Amino acid sequence: MISLQDIEQARQRVQPVVRPTPLVASDSLSRLAGRTVLLKPEYRQRTGSFKIRGAYNRISRLLPGGHVVAASAGNHAQGVALAAALTGQRSTIFMPVNAPLPKMEATRGYGATVRLEGNVVDDSLAAAQAFAEECGAVFVPPFDDPLIVAGQGTVGLEIAEEAPDAEVVVVPIGGGGLVAGVAAALAHTRRGCRVVGVEAAGATAMLAALEARRAVPVGAVSTMADGIAVKCVSELTLAHVQAFVDQVVTVDEEQISQAVLLLLERAKAVVEPAGAVALAALLCGKVPGNGPAVALLSGGNVDPLLLTKLIDHGLSAAGRFLRLRIVLRDSPGALASVTAAVAELGLNVLDVEHHRSGVALGVDEVEVLITLETRDPEHRQEVVTSVRALGYRVELLQ
Repeated sequence: MISLQDIEQARQRVQPVVRPTPLVASDSLSRLAGRTVLLKPEYRQRTGSFKIRGAYNRISRLLPGGHVVAASAGNHAQGVALAAALTGQRSTIFMPVNAPLPKMEATRGYGATVRLEGNVVDDSLAAAQAFAEECGAVFVPPFDDPLIVAGQGTVGLEIAEEAPDAEVVVVPIGGGGLVAGVAAALAHTRRGCRVVGVEAAGATAMLAALEARRAVPVGAVSTMADGIAVKCVSELTLAHVQAFVDQVVTVDEEQISQAVLLLLERAKAVVEPAGAVALAALLCGKVPGNGPAVALLSGGNVDPLLLTKLIDHGLSAAGRFLRLRIVLRDSPGALASVTAAVAELGLNVLDVEHHRSGVALGVDEVEVLITLETRDPEHRQEVVTSVRALGYRVELLQ
């Protein structure tokens, strides 16, 4: 178990390379959550996530001129690559074959050699450990190391100082290094503050470990939050969670995408799905209490292509998109009558598709797929009811 002294020493060590990320209050998110919400913007950190803290605390202990090896879906990779460059080490990073391209390129940009192995981080970890043993390099784990955990714990010391009145601190969980370090720091400095960890519903390795009382691998991992898509935590992080974390909750894909979208809209913050799960848990009522809450936004390394999909998914989940299938008579003016009816309802048309073949229609019928902009889920249903009342055959697609 790491001590307060371990975390304080880590803080002194990482201070020259860590950027200040002071807490930011959000009035709009506080209204949505029904409590004061304070954001810890670690996505503004060097390499775009908190990972530089633990990586630098570990690698700076090594003699210059060596070789370090790591495995990651992206954030730990960049943290290790930068820490290695700053301390005179050579670095080789193993990443899953489906890792986001921007994260791969950023890792290479910090001077690392990138090797693609496996479909998930756990596969890359096994390959990295084997490679490190073969070539005599130092393996730098993403979370299973006291120095890594102590480095991540420096976030907790900052939160304790910046939010002395916080009732709860909400932290994303992947392998558990961040929540272990933050919870340990708060346990030593703010005993009255609760810590809630958040996993993606499709990647619940910590919950599985808590239930089994030991680190056990879960089966398939499926979530857009690739930064926390881990099959197995470690005994080290599990022990800290058992000792210092009050609760572990999950959020689903819609809740994550809505949190990403709200951060863009309300906080003007580009945060990756893994970095947004803490806010997602607060917004959907998974965190008990009504006092001030800190949401730790752990990273912002999101692929622009994924971000585009997330925005569409988040808008749909929030009831801001409506996609209808409308069957019309195949006659002149039929499509115009539909668009006119939509216009009379004050709706903005985002997309229209018109099909005659390849669908189950009568010979004198056509299908129109129309995407509309709506205000919220209630408005969506009002629109469907209004269009049906005009005599159209309508099917809700989204």
